[in-house]
Amino acid sequence: MEIERVQEIATLSNINGTIPKEFIRLENEQPATTTIHGVVLEVPVIDLSHPDQQSLVASIFEASKDWGIFQVVNHGIPNELISKLQKVGKEFFELPQEEKEVIAKPIGYQGVEGYGTKLQKEVEGKKGWVDHLFHRVWPPSVINHQFWPKNPPSYRDTNEEYTQSLIGVANNLLGLLSKGLELEEHELKQGLGGEDLVYMLKINYYPPCPCPELALGVVPHTDMSSITILVPNEVQGLQVFKDDHWYDVAYIPNALIIHIGDQIEILSNGKYKSVYHRTTVNKEKTRMSWPVFLEPPPEFEVGPIPKLINEDNPPKYKTKKFKDYVYCKLNKLPQ
Repeated sequence: MEIERVQEIATLSNINGTIPKEFIRLENEQPATTTIHGVVLEVPVIDLSHPDQQSLVASIFEASKDWGIFQVVNHGIPNELISKLQKVGKEFFELPQEEKEVIAKPIGYQGVEGYGTKLQKEVEGKKGWVDHLFHRVWPPSVINHQFWPKNPPSYRDTNEEYTQSLIGVANNLLGLLSKGLELEEHELKQGLGGEDLVYMLKINYYPPCPCPELALGVVPHTDMSSITILVPNEVQGLQVFKDDHWYDVAYIPNALIIHIGDQIEILSNGKYKSVYHRTTVNKEKTRMSWPVFLEPPPEFEVGPIPKLINEDNPPKYKTKKFKDYVYCKLNKLPQ
């Protein structure tokens, strides 16, 4: 069974100026009617090179509690390396379709890794205007190179180099988030699986859309990860739900966008908030993003950290294996 890719649909749609009806969102979801236009949300921007650790911990704590999202600058990943990551990802999506299909998710495959289009069932059969590529990048024991592109030839080296830089940033962020909860630096990471924490890369490819006011790239959601570390390209698209409205998030060159995910909300017993967000698309330009989801191992149990629980603050979330959490969320079952 051949799956129609959004990149191919976009080519035809941009010729005739319309999009298939399954991509037209319900009126209460359409960007045209639900976005606060002309207002770009300045989510907190945090300088990770700030010399005052106490101030840094406080800034990240406030951003994670009030927003669930922030951007980091001076994070230590060279700008040239981020540009290389973007270049090889773009080159993969510009390959002939048959080359991309070589690493497509096999029919009936239950995992998420590989090249693909649709992720999960949606109400009334609606679809997101996006193709994607998923593959794990860390630790080595969980990597399956079957789902890594062979072309461009520098894809693997670039992604391995980026991952090595990212690990340091992730450990730093998790340590700062842990201190914000008045825990030891290592405790939050330990509550997520420690050194077995899985890094899952996704590349989102949102081709130009002739009716961007009617479609969405990715529907409103919170991430199932602990944190998500995201590199966008320069095309506006990320939106955050704040004060009952959808707002565009300001683009900052070479910044990393940090999403607090569901697992950190659970571990913190609700002190940190998982960010509710979605993605819009552009009429003329291709938008791309490179999120890396930091996930507990599938069998690892995640629940509120015992030190954060007391009579005045009882557990707000159940403790469960990460794979069971994912199953319930994807199938819209009670948690």
